[in-house]
Amino acid sequence: MLDWFDSIILGIVEGLTEFLPVSSTGHMILTNKLLGYGDNIPEQLKTFEIVIQFAAILAIAIVYRDKIFQVLGFGRKETVKGLSVDALPTRRLNLIHVLLGIVPPLVAAFLFRDYIKGGGFNYVPVLWALVVGGIYMWISEVLYDSGKIKRTAETMDDITYKQALIIGFIQCVSALWPGFSRSGSTIAGGMLTGLSYRASADFSFFIAIPIMTAATGYELLTNIDQFRSGAIDVGFLVTGFIVSFVVAWIVVVAFLKVLQKVKLKYFAWYRFALAAIFYLFILR
Repeated sequence: MLDWFDSIILGIVEGLTEFLPVSSTGHMILTNKLLGYGDNIPEQLKTFEIVIQFAAILAIAIVYRDKIFQVLGFGRKETVKGLSVDALPTRRLNLIHVLLGIVPPLVAAFLFRDYIKGGGFNYVPVLWALVVGGIYMWISEVLYDSGKIKRTAETMDDITYKQALIIGFIQCVSALWPGFSRSGSTIAGGMLTGLSYRASADFSFFIAIPIMTAATGYELLTNIDQFRSGAIDVGFLVTGFIVSFVVAWIVVVAFLKVLQKVKLKYFAWYRFALAAIFYLFILR
């Protein structure tokens, strides 16, 4: 039986982990296990997790609302009054960048959706994804800090189409391997292609909006009967939605403020610790 305590806990976990490079999938599986749901997760709970994921999307969309309007062509137009022409940006993030970053993982997820649903969310693959993803992030940061990678993009507006496409293909790994972390793969991948840490994180969060909207929309359509039948309590849904929204908004804003102080290696260490907990509480 689902209760409001579970709603609050799951909302907090979703909000905390969805946009950080720590794997929200691994955390949700572990949390479900600790809450006593085990391997047989109720359909109502699956529907609930879709709803709180949408809350996290809404939070990130609000944080990046100005950039969304600008990319869609609704932003305020810049003028040259009082400025030299050279003072205006020569490049801008646009829809082509976004499409190059989101199409590869969406296509991969669609083509291999049966495999992902059938075996990708099993405990062992997720545990290994936590470990391998952590190693990948750590190595990426070592190469980045070594100075061997030429930094060519300080902000999202500096990203090239080639960089956006490479990040899109890197995301395919996280799309096909639950637990690898979508944000972890994009942030580390962006750094490997020459993006600054901040530009990588911004682009990772920004393209999460259309990717997660598409994925959540698909899941909502396939689980529409749960909503029509009223099988899940509205109060339970609303509670989790609000908690997930607030926590996700706080996490993203705070993360962006302390970005230069929080190294990827710390998230890698955390992933290794989570994998150990995963092994002790679930696989043994």
